[in-house]
Amino acid sequence: MTKLINPFVGIEDYNCFGCAPQNKNGLQMEFYEDGDEVVSLWDAPDHFQGYNYILHGGVRATLIDELAAWVVFIKLKTAGYTTKLEVNYSGAVYTNRGQISLRGRLREMRKNIAVVDVDLYDENGAAVTSGTAEYFTIPEKIARKKMMYPGIEAFYSA
Repeated sequence: MTKLINPFVGIEDYNCFGCAPQNKNGLQMEFYEDGDEVVSLWDAPDHFQGYNYILHGGVRATLIDELAAWVVFIKLKTAGYTTKLEVNYSGAVYTNRGQISLRGRLREMRKNIAVVDVDLYDENGAAVTSGTAEYFTIPEKIARKKMMYPGIEAFYSA
């Protein structure tokens, strides 16, 4: 796995709930590339629990949505925005049992709509949540100008 650089760090007004490391209330996700997949390893803080150390379902949906965005950044070399998100919950995720992981991959492109599949695994590696995000993608030139997309080279170390 190759650790990806978060190239948005240091940009004025960057405070993404999903991936900004300085957002103390956010998820502070980090990302890796593993073949055709983008991966995130994440420790769930207790303040994201819904009940009795169970990770809130809305947080799981947000984790899936954020990972899908990074699939678009890395695999499609552009940016976009979510137009649809479907999440299926098949088991509990706990905030006090260890690191969880997410793996996302591009399933298909329909014109400018990227269909991204994401699976979330508990601390034992069991798949407990799956999601499909549809992203409206924009040309890289526009993404650079209007969405702070820095270009694919900015995600990798020199």
